[in-house]
Amino acid sequence: MKKILFVLTSNDKLGDTGNKTGFWIEEFAAPYYMLKDAGYEVTLSSPKGGQPPIDPSSESEDAQTESTKRFYNDKETQETLSSTLQLSEVDQKDYDALFYPGGHGVLWDLVEDKDSKEIIESFYNNDKPVSFVCHAPAVLKNIKNSNGEPLVKGKKVTGFTNQEEDAVQLTNVVPFLLEDMLIENGGEYSKIEDWQPYAVQDGLLITGQNPASSEKVADLLMKTLS
Repeated sequence: MKKILFVLTSNDKLGDTGNKTGFWIEEFAAPYYMLKDAGYEVTLSSPKGGQPPIDPSSESEDAQTESTKRFYNDKETQETLSSTLQLSEVDQKDYDALFYPGGHGVLWDLVEDKDSKEIIESFYNNDKPVSFVCHAPAVLKNIKNSNGEPLVKGKKVTGFTNQEEDAVQLTNVVPFLLEDMLIENGGEYSKIEDWQPYAVQDGLLITGQNPASSEKVADLLMKTLS
């Protein structure tokens, strides 16, 4: 049985706005159930361990999907989520692939987190796929390849677009714009229209544009592992 490590944000502060953030529930639930239903073993982790914060906006009625509804009725998964492993205690040798759900929370902790950086580079350098959806590609900002260059340099990537950030009115709140960062780091960035499912793969690196893209990222990950 192939084992997937999920890494979720521990940050619940939306910059200095006084508002709450966290991970986006659909971006966790959809790939989690896809992978579990296909027979993969999924382990959950976060920088602080324990219960990672859920972005309140992702619990609004218009953000619900079949996967989120399943999660709200699934006490076992809720219990698993409440006791994530601390990222510093995780070893890539125990897993076959890496998956990062998004949500604005990642922009303030996982981007700079040294354990996150080490785990991504360790997976990638050991020929294991690494996958990110929506805001999660932001954590690639400081990730280097074996030559010391940005991991995304010369690679096909996508992620939450400048236009989508503008649509949720957080352009002036986020510490950087994900689309701009990926391009500045040399990534071959592409996107489609706002809120539509879109994911790209370049070797071991898989990225998805927005919440609607989470299942596409999980599907590419499964195909890579099969």
